[in-house]
Amino acid sequence: MANTAELVFIPAPGLGHIMSTIEVAKLFVNRDQRLSITVLVIKPPSSSSGSAITAYFESLAKNAINRVTFVELPQDDAPPMHDPKSFVASFNEYIESHCKHVRKVVAELLSQPGSGRLAGFVVDMFCTCMVDVANEFNVPTNVFFTSSAAFLGYELFMQTLNDDEKQDVVELSNADTEVSVPSFVKPVPTKVFWDVLRTKDGLEFAMLGARKLREVNAIMVNTFLELETHAVESLSADISVPKVYPVGPLLNLEGSSGKPSDDDVIRWLDSQPPASVVLLCFGSMGSFDEVQVKEIARALEQSGHRFVWSLRRPPSNGTTKVPSDYEDPGVVLPEGFLERTNGVGKVIGWAPQVALLAHSAVGGFVSHCGWNSLLESIWFGVPVATWPVYAEQQMNAFEMVVELGLSVEIKCDYIKNLFDPKAKTPIVSAEVIENGIRRVMEDKEVRRKAKEMSEKSQAAVAEGGSSYAAVGNLIQDFISNIS
Repeated sequence: MANTAELVFIPAPGLGHIMSTIEVAKLFVNRDQRLSITVLVIKPPSSSSGSAITAYFESLAKNAINRVTFVELPQDDAPPMHDPKSFVASFNEYIESHCKHVRKVVAELLSQPGSGRLAGFVVDMFCTCMVDVANEFNVPTNVFFTSSAAFLGYELFMQTLNDDEKQDVVELSNADTEVSVPSFVKPVPTKVFWDVLRTKDGLEFAMLGARKLREVNAIMVNTFLELETHAVESLSADISVPKVYPVGPLLNLEGSSGKPSDDDVIRWLDSQPPASVVLLCFGSMGSFDEVQVKEIARALEQSGHRFVWSLRRPPSNGTTKVPSDYEDPGVVLPEGFLERTNGVGKVIGWAPQVALLAHSAVGGFVSHCGWNSLLESIWFGVPVATWPVYAEQQMNAFEMVVELGLSVEIKCDYIKNLFDPKAKTPIVSAEVIENGIRRVMEDKEVRRKAKEMSEKSQAAVAEGGSSYAAVGNLIQDFISNIS
């Protein structure tokens, strides 16, 4: 229909990024009949991570979304991404190689009879090179930022230090100090800084993205005002930053990733007392070597708490391929562990995380602190014991523990180099892990705060809530572009 506002969505090729972008798309078309969305899918360069994304899109195809269309972009030969020194530069180059395909697909889309008027692009935080393509079509770009408002403020502040104040951000990031970042109330230790900024290549990648963020019409953040009040207000007060809209939490609560649910573990949880089970799950890229696995097992056994543990096998060749499930987890666990914990806990492979967090028996969550996972834990009121692994997860952990008091710490500065199998990874002792498990299951104040924030998160997206209002303002913005 010619009077519809057509939006082009471009998510980054990672499952967490794609799933939350689809939630935004669903939200927009459900709120306003005049909106129509085409999602341009950039396939991931690695075939192994691509299989999870393919399964997710197949599950979406079975449940078609009105006025949301998916177009897979052609895939060029990917640059090599296994070299840790060049990974970020290669990733940027890979995304940029799709600009020509986006240009062609959008031109074809607009030439179709009866197509709507193009109202704008909505691009992922890692796809800001598409701003130039949107400019060619004379439409605004809005960024969907899949991490926290505090992290958005940090990224923009680091760009100010680098570009305007001529500070050596790589040297700063590798120093042992604390830095006052406007989007955080408390000084941020450099040991939890985004690991990308610790190398020259990484800094260049991050600065390119941050500069482009300043060119866009608006930045939609998957957060809500009541969670990150200080961060959102600090961004809104900065006239050099585009308008920021907290639109979350945007969650895939059906938990559909194209994988079958594990009915056995749900049945087991059905027989456990309320809030008595701790869930351990480290995301799609999270895995540990045998030494660390044994420390986790000892901690669980010593804590005496019931548990569900998603234990994944590390990739064997050290490339960016994702972890897989063990045929027999007993090969890496301490001898007799499965027998001794029979009835007390369950060791599983891939975990239906949303279904588990939603279950009344789950009372604590040992998490890698991916932003989507933290928002899910907040939604269900399950407190977190933080164990970040890579990317910006250390900063998320710091925010949850120190800034907001919504989590307890196992480690906030643990980091694993996913792209260099020879890089030394620290071992977290059973005693430290056990202490974190006990605290997350027994700290009444953290549990109270988690419950309170859960209620605020659900109110934010309900009619009359802060995020509901922000989405309404955005939609008006889009509609005004075609009127």
